[in-house]
Amino acid sequence: PTLRKEGAQAWIIYNPKFVNDYVETHFKHDPTNGVIVRHINYNENRFLSDTMRRKIQRLKDTDFEEYEHIYLGIPLTDDDRVIIKLSWIEASIDAHIKLNLEPTGKSRIGYDVADDGADMNATVETKGFLTIDAQEWKGGEDELQESCRRVYNQASKNKALITYDSIGVGAGSGSNFKAMNIAKFGEGRENAKDYIKYQGFNAGSAVKHPDKYYGDPEDKIKNKDHFSNAKAQEWWCIADMFRNTYNAVNGKSYDPDNIIAISSKCQHIDKLKTELSTPRRNFDTSGKVKVESKKDLSARDVLSPNLADAFIEAYMNEVENSGHSGIYVPSRKSSR
Repeated sequence: PTLRKEGAQAWIIYNPKFVNDYVETHFKHDPTNGVIVRHINYNENRFLSDTMRRKIQRLKDTDFEEYEHIYLGIPLTDDDRVIIKLSWIEASIDAHIKLNLEPTGKSRIGYDVADDGADMNATVETKGFLTIDAQEWKGGEDELQESCRRVYNQASKNKALITYDSIGVGAGSGSNFKAMNIAKFGEGRENAKDYIKYQGFNAGSAVKHPDKYYGDPEDKIKNKDHFSNAKAQEWWCIADMFRNTYNAVNGKSYDPDNIIAISSKCQHIDKLKTELSTPRRNFDTSGKVKVESKKDLSARDVLSPNLADAFIEAYMNEVENSGHSGIYVPSRKSSR
């Protein structure tokens, strides 16, 4: 529906459940642009019975968080159905500063590819364990090469490894990056050392190290029995790293090589947090865990998590001989 008549208004009455629910994230109080958010609670209800007030007080005394959510309308931070909890992500913001750690290691760029559809191109750039940048842009029809050029130029600044979505429209990205390397450095083995490395990621491919155990070795659950595909394996490994960061920030021992930090200066940080904390765990017909599909997300009126997908790709392990077929290097400690 459209609002045509002068003075027309649309009213939305809602109870927020989670901080990343659609209305909660898309409608912020902004009277200048015609958006007014009015928070209404039980303490404004002059007809409320004493019985109800006693019930509210009992919940306040026994479960303050639940009281805040039900009776004060404060959204819950964490959804137990999601793979990566928002509280873990919040703990990772400037975790390198909180833990007094200097990020070292390779620069990487995750690239989620889009064309002229509704999806956006997205990149996330990291330095070691630290996310330093996130970008989104609209790609027009037949502009895949231009988008690849943009990513290639970004990678050239810090000699970053590019990991791109190789499914569908992204399938031709590797050819574009190869052509750009040859055009810039020339063809031949002697020039390979100067090439920008790149590797494709097929979300539906088989899990890596299928016979290694995931989680507690005493549980003896192999990767191939736990994860439905490579995408699920990567999301769970990243979730483990976020949880490690949360524990580290809250005073527990940690391994600096197995945490994640996100710079507060990173662009689109709020959108990135929302996208990472939205997909829920699901299961295939064999009972293996998988990531909620884009189709299922769409059914919940959730747009494609382009930044989140780029984030996952940015933190993936490197394959040997990137830019060609290669062997996957040993996995993170979270996937033993």
